[in-house]
Amino acid sequence: MKTKATILIIEDEENIADFIETSLRAQNYKAVSTRMGKEGIALAASLCPDLILLDLGLPDLDGMEVIRKVREWSGMPVIVLSARNQEKEKVEALDLGADDYITKPVGTSELMARIRTALRHGAAAGTQKSENVFITGGLQLDFGKRIVKVNAEEVHLTQVEYKIVAFLAANAGRVVTYDAIISHVWGPYMDDNNRILRVNMANIRRKLENNPAEPRYIYTEIGVGYRMAEEE
Repeated sequence: MKTKATILIIEDEENIADFIETSLRAQNYKAVSTRMGKEGIALAASLCPDLILLDLGLPDLDGMEVIRKVREWSGMPVIVLSARNQEKEKVEALDLGADDYITKPVGTSELMARIRTALRHGAAAGTQKSENVFITGGLQLDFGKRIVKVNAEEVHLTQVEYKIVAFLAANAGRVVTYDAIISHVWGPYMDDNNRILRVNMANIRRKLENNPAEPRYIYTEIGVGYRMAEEE
C-alpha cells in the first residue's frame, strides 16, 4: 500500500488552517495542524512530517524561529505561507532554510503545485536513491512511489516504519547507529531511550521477514544499531 505524505500546518488563523486541511485531504494527503509555533516544533520532531506549511505570524513564536529550530536537526521541506510580503523577510526565511515562500492569498492549484515540487525535492534530498528501486532478495523498495514489496506483494508500513526502512536502505550495507536512526526519524527532542525504535523494528520485521528471529533483510548489530542487507 502506498504511504501517503504527511503535511504539518502551523497556522494561527483557524479558517485558513481548516481550508488548507480540507484541500490537502481532498488530494489524499494526511494533514495535521496547530496554531502555536512551539507545538509545531514538537510535532515536527514527533511526527516527522514530509513537509511543513508555516505561517510567520504566530501567537507564541515568530515563524523565523520555527525554521531556525527545525533546521538544527532536519532537512524536511518547509514552505512559508505568509501575509508578509517584504523582500527582506522573504530573503531571511529562505536564508534560514525555508524551501519556498508564498505570499497570501494563494490559489489552491498553485499551493498544491508548490507542495508537489517541494515534496519531490525533499525526497531527492532525503536519499540518493529517490528515483530508483532498492532490491535485496525478495525485498523491494520504490523510493519515488514510496511502495514496499516483499516477494512482489505490497506491504503496508506506517509512516514511521517506512522512514526507518528507507533510511536503512539508503545506507544499505552500513551499520546505522540507534542514535542516528532516532535523530533521523524522531528528531533530537526524542530521548536516547531506544525502546520506541525496538518496538517499531519488531513490527517491521513481522511485516518484512519470513522468520523475524532470523532476519534476511535488516540485521541487528548488538549494542550499536541496525544494518540493511546490501543491494543486489
